[in-house]
Amino acid sequence: MNRFEIEKCALLVIDVQGRLAELMHQKEDLFDHLKIMLKAAALLEIPIHWFEQYPKGLGGTKDSIKALLGDAEYFEKMTFSGCGADGYLDALKASGKTQCIITGIETHVCVYQTTLDLLANNYQVKLNQQAVSSRLASNKALGLSNMQQAGAEIASTEMILFELMHSAEHPQFKAISKLLK
Repeated sequence: MNRFEIEKCALLVIDVQGRLAELMHQKEDLFDHLKIMLKAAALLEIPIHWFEQYPKGLGGTKDSIKALLGDAEYFEKMTFSGCGADGYLDALKASGKTQCIITGIETHVCVYQTTLDLLANNYQVKLNQQAVSSRLASNKALGLSNMQQAGAEIASTEMILFELMHSAEHPQFKAISKLLK
């Protein structure tokens, strides 16, 4: 897998919604890492794409996460895969981004199917294993394993952010290091 580059990547936030978000395994860790990734994406000027699965039924994105989305591009969907959202693949292609960092829920359903579709469309995918979850730890583990076997890379918040910066000389190194403490 090629090194991820700031200029080539987008951050995806999948379905961190309503009551479902509150049922996630280790939900507070999940929310903390999602917030770090969103703040870091803003500092690094990485575009954010966020998704909601049937918000009329599942509710909206968790307020503390939504507050950090700013002018991120929003996609409502009925399909489990974010790639099935109207216009998403066209928008991603038009952006010129070829690498996707994936966060959100649930690891074994919407995150999994989005990852498979991105890989099938020749995008590189890096999953932040600290910023994805499922209701059951076993489903999270199964989803991560299957996505890795399909060609996605599994990483942590620190791995991703330090890979993107390449060096302690990066202009945002100090600010991002503070996020990780």
